[in-house]
Amino acid sequence: MSSTPLPGDTKPGLTDETFDDRISEQWYQPRIPRAVLKELMKRSDAPALRNFGLWLALLIASGVVAGFSWGSWWAVPAFFVYGTIYSSSDARWHELAHGTPFRTRWLNDAFYHLSSFMTIREAYWWRWSHARHHTHTYFISRDPEIQVVRPTKVLPVLLDFFALVGGTAEIRKTIRHAFGRIDAATEAFLPASEKPKMILSSRIYLAVIVATIVLAIVFRSFLPLMFVWTPRFYGGWLHQLLGLTQHAGLGVNVKDHRLNTRTVHINPVFRFLYLNMNYHLEHHLLPMVPFHALPRLHDAIKDQLPPAYPGLYATYREMVPALWKQRRDPAHVIARTLPDPSPGGQAFAAQPGT
Repeated sequence: MSSTPLPGDTKPGLTDETFDDRISEQWYQPRIPRAVLKELMKRSDAPALRNFGLWLALLIASGVVAGFSWGSWWAVPAFFVYGTIYSSSDARWHELAHGTPFRTRWLNDAFYHLSSFMTIREAYWWRWSHARHHTHTYFISRDPEIQVVRPTKVLPVLLDFFALVGGTAEIRKTIRHAFGRIDAATEAFLPASEKPKMILSSRIYLAVIVATIVLAIVFRSFLPLMFVWTPRFYGGWLHQLLGLTQHAGLGVNVKDHRLNTRTVHINPVFRFLYLNMNYHLEHHLLPMVPFHALPRLHDAIKDQLPPAYPGLYATYREMVPALWKQRRDPAHVIARTLPDPSPGGQAFAAQPGT
C-alpha cells in the first residue's frame, strides 16, 4: 500500500534491521497492578459461548426469515438484517486471531476459521498480518492494515462501506494464494511453515464458493449466494462505520497507542456485534485481555488515557475534517489530550513526536 512518507518513516540508507530494532523498543504501557491484570486476562469459555451462541442463533434466525421472504419486498430489510449480523464476523475473526475469546483452544480455532471464511479473510494470512499490525501499529510501510492511506483517498473509504475495495482485493488474493502465487509483501511476514496451510485454506474457500455458485445455477436462483460472501458487500456498512474509528486521522510512526488509536462509547447492540472492539485503545495496549473484559480494563486505566469519545457522532465530527485536510496535508494529525503522569498534573494536548 503506497503512501507519502511522513516524519519518522524509513529514510534512504536505513536498513530493515535498523528500523526493526527501533520499532521493537518498548511502546507506552499503562500502569496496572499485576493482580488486576492477571484477573482481566483470565480466559473463560462461558462469556464467549454466550456471545457467539447468541450471534449464531440470530444469524440462523435472520437467515431463515430472509430466505422465506425471497421474492418479496420484505427480502430487502430481511437481508439487510442478516447481512449486518453476518458481517460482524469481521470483528470476530479479529479477536479470535488473538486466541483470547475461548479458553478451549479448539473452540477458538473453529470459530476463527468460520468467521475468517465468512468475512473473506484467509485465516492463516490474516493471523500473521494482524500480528504485524499490533507490532507496527500505524507505522507507514510497516503496518499492512492501514485502512486510510496518507494523503487521504476519499473514494476507496466510501466504496468500502460496500467492501468494493477491500472485499474484492481479498477475493483476488485468495485466488492467487489458491494457485500458489505468493507476493513479496506476504513473504515478509508469513513463516514458511504457514504457506502450505494458507494455500490449502484458500483452495477450500474457493471450493465452497464455487459449489455455492453451482448450486445457484442448478436452482436458477441467486438466493444461495445471498447467504455466503455477498453479505460482506451488502451488509458490511456497520463494520466499516465502526472500523474507521479505530485509527483514522490519528498519529503515525509513534510508539504510543494513545496517539494513534481511539476508544469510542457505542450502544449495547453495536457493542455486541462489534465484540467490544470500540475499546480499541485498551485492546492495543493489552491485546491479551479478552473482549468481555475490555470494559473493566477501560475503567482500570482510563485516568492514564485520552478521554474516550462519547459516541460515533463526536468521533466523525472530528475525524471527517481531519481526513479531508489530510488530502492536501498528509502530515496533519488529530491531537490527543493526554493526562500528566505527575501527581496533581494537568491534562495536555499531544501530537506524535511531542
